[in-house]
Amino acid sequence: MNAAERLLQAARFSEIEQLTRLAETAAVVGDISRFVHALQRERGSSSIYLGSGGKRFATQRRQRIAECQHAEAQLRQRLESWAAPGVEEASPRYADARLLIRLAGVWHGFDALPRIREEIRRQRLSADDAMRLFNRLISNLLSVIFEAADTASDTDITRVLVCLFHFIQGKELAGQERACGALGFTLGAFDATHRDTMQQLIDAQRHCFDTFAEFASKDTLTRWQAELGHPIHAAIARLRDMACQGAALPDDLPDPGEQWYAIATQRIDTMKGLEDSLVEELQRLCQDKIARAKREIDDTAGLLDSLDDELWAAPVSLLLEARDADHASGLGELTANAMDSRFSRSLINLVQIQNARLQQISDELESTRKTLRDRKQVERAKGLLMTHRKLSEDEAYRLLRKTAMDQSKPLVEVARNVIDLVEMLSQGRP
Repeated sequence: MNAAERLLQAARFSEIEQLTRLAETAAVVGDISRFVHALQRERGSSSIYLGSGGKRFATQRRQRIAECQHAEAQLRQRLESWAAPGVEEASPRYADARLLIRLAGVWHGFDALPRIREEIRRQRLSADDAMRLFNRLISNLLSVIFEAADTASDTDITRVLVCLFHFIQGKELAGQERACGALGFTLGAFDATHRDTMQQLIDAQRHCFDTFAEFASKDTLTRWQAELGHPIHAAIARLRDMACQGAALPDDLPDPGEQWYAIATQRIDTMKGLEDSLVEELQRLCQDKIARAKREIDDTAGLLDSLDDELWAAPVSLLLEARDADHASGLGELTANAMDSRFSRSLINLVQIQNARLQQISDELESTRKTLRDRKQVERAKGLLMTHRKLSEDEAYRLLRKTAMDQSKPLVEVARNVIDLVEMLSQGRP
């Protein structure tokens, strides 16, 4: 084995180490997903409990707390090994510094939960203050998933993480809508501030789910579209209209706060099933790639073939040269009337803060999404060359790469030119 082969074999070992770290992180992401879901349910039941002055949902809230404690215990157990004595030697295998810092913030939030729950039980917190505290912890948990996506070294795994992050982000906004709606329906009315908040949460969800759909696999997208056709969404739309119209709630609407909570919970629980499948896809993908990398270690011929690909692949800097200009806008300006009451101010502020943090995370993922879009174009160009030039996949890629080298252009630019040329010829234009 010559020096080049030995270096490439060392690269394979490094790849396996990175993939193993990603697999460990994926397991944490799965635990975080379950914990976030439990926290979202506890937040919603706490809103009704506080909004009703402790008269409603006391039993349900205790059940939600028990579920949350179980999910928290699982996550704590997973993270204990990362924080065990000697972590200064073990932690680099699992995660980089930013991810560990995010996890430290999550752990700090664990310690605050018992006191928050006791304050809610004694009704010493307002509904909006309780929601703010839950939002902060959930936001910290979501930031862990963002860091995992941002530091992932494998494009396929990054795609699933980007998908999962935006789906969980959209589901979290749905959870905020559930909590806000539960409070408004329990109080019996939605003022201008609450109506505006509900509408903004609805719009923000749409943006998150659109981004999720852009990077979802075909099977995942098909399942999501089927779930959107479920009758529960029609019931949600009807209650949303009541909340956002500004009219008084119908007198014949029995227990509207609990009815809204039940329907919104059914919707979010359905989302949880798809979220679980994304987590499973992430973990399965990690394991498959580890197994493949191990098989390729002794494949010296394959290692040498990959050397050409590594040398002439388009530089990442060229793939990241621009970001999309259309980012989701933040929450709109508040009217003077919306600032009249202390409750309205704090409710709007907490939603603004939460969405600003989530938007910041989303913006930081734009470069990753740009890379994935460019890769899609390269894959499409390869497919067109395979069809029209009767080339194998490897031959098509080598042709694109050689053309890029000869013309001193980025690979993605050559891919776009191929796509434009084929489309022009298919339309019969000269």
